[in-house]
Amino acid sequence: MPANWDAVAEKLAQADTPEIVVRLFRQHYENLCSGKEATIREAEITPVDSVVDADHLDEALEAVGRENLAATAVLKLNGGLGTSMGLDGPKSLLPVRGKQTFLELILRQNETLGVPLVLMNSFSTEEQTAAAVADFDGEVDVISFLQHQVPKIDAETMAPAEWPDDPSMQWCPPGHGDIYAALVTSGTLEKLLQQGRRYLFVSNADNLGATLDLSILGHFVSSNASFMMEVADRTAADRKGGHLARDKEGGLLLREKAQCHPDEETQFQDITRHRFFNTNNLWIDLQQLDAFLKAGDGTVALPTITNRKTVDPKDSSSTPVFQLETAMGAAIEVLPNTDAIRVPRSRFAPVKTTGDLLAVRSDAYEVRDDHSVALIESRGGVPPSISLDDNYFKKIADLSERLPVAPSLCKCDTLTVEGNLSFAAGVVVDGDAVLKTSSDAATVPAGTYQGEHLF
Repeated sequence: MPANWDAVAEKLAQADTPEIVVRLFRQHYENLCSGKEATIREAEITPVDSVVDADHLDEALEAVGRENLAATAVLKLNGGLGTSMGLDGPKSLLPVRGKQTFLELILRQNETLGVPLVLMNSFSTEEQTAAAVADFDGEVDVISFLQHQVPKIDAETMAPAEWPDDPSMQWCPPGHGDIYAALVTSGTLEKLLQQGRRYLFVSNADNLGATLDLSILGHFVSSNASFMMEVADRTAADRKGGHLARDKEGGLLLREKAQCHPDEETQFQDITRHRFFNTNNLWIDLQQLDAFLKAGDGTVALPTITNRKTVDPKDSSSTPVFQLETAMGAAIEVLPNTDAIRVPRSRFAPVKTTGDLLAVRSDAYEVRDDHSVALIESRGGVPPSISLDDNYFKKIADLSERLPVAPSLCKCDTLTVEGNLSFAAGVVVDGDAVLKTSSDAATVPAGTYQGEHLF
């Protein structure tokens, strides 16, 4: 037994952590203390050359999907705060198209299909999300449950990290791989099964392209797979994202950036070698998941992902810690009979930065009849690459002040903004553009821009 497990167990017990979560965390803690390499080496895997393509599914599968809507639910990961963009609440409550928030668009999507919406919240997002759901003027069955918390581990002592200035900093979410344990401990898995819901579509709340596609649902039902991951072609923008691979036995696996050995960074980022990235859009057969849990020890034991952080993420001089996490997509190598499907880029439109938000607010994207937000067809599945100067655009308030009206980006390949620039209405970016200023502040007037411009 690792020397400080008793202290870790005591901290978990004080927080009334469910026994399943304690068991899982102990496995990850023991992996950390043993020094066991948490990386997946290139020699252990082979690239995936091809998977089933959603664009070439049989047309009859849409009818199969529609027939199974009554057995389907949608789950959104809703634990994230928009702190990196200067928000102090759930990212899903951020206006993304006009006054419509992520959450409102998601609720509209589920209302249109008539399927329940399941929200996995964190302690930070639960209260405000519940208030927003209560204010929604439509009819949607919403089921909410909480993800768990686990202690950060002091990198020197391997004991639970202490931070008296803000005790909440001592805890962290155990990654979205916690979904399987949280579905069980919250009673949500049992509730969905009792309602006759067998198929669960899971995605991030900030990915508005991830709607419940009837053809993909029909394919998943017909495949009888227990789990299916949506993957998309990697572009230069996806080099650091988790990619699909096969193990030595030919089974599918997911390798995340944190599982890449430092010596193999080049191979990891080679988009011609590892062609498909995980969109984090997943399909789960709840009956098969339930059977798997009951036949085993009640857990989905996912690979440990060790993240090196500081206890206060905003203070680089604070105590170095390990955050032990798991990725929900890693279940592709744990559950039986798993599969992957290649989807168009339009199903992957996450908002992680103000540059992402600017793109999604622009005419490079559109709101479709099903209330999804996706790239316009002429983009060919490739989003504009937006790089905004962090000194002036990192926060939502800064973006709103300097870009009250989104420029036209429908023909934009790349946009780089350097310096304190504000944008007038009527700015159009065509192809590649670099807009910068060396003065204290300047304005980009209306017009079409290509190449480099100094203001």
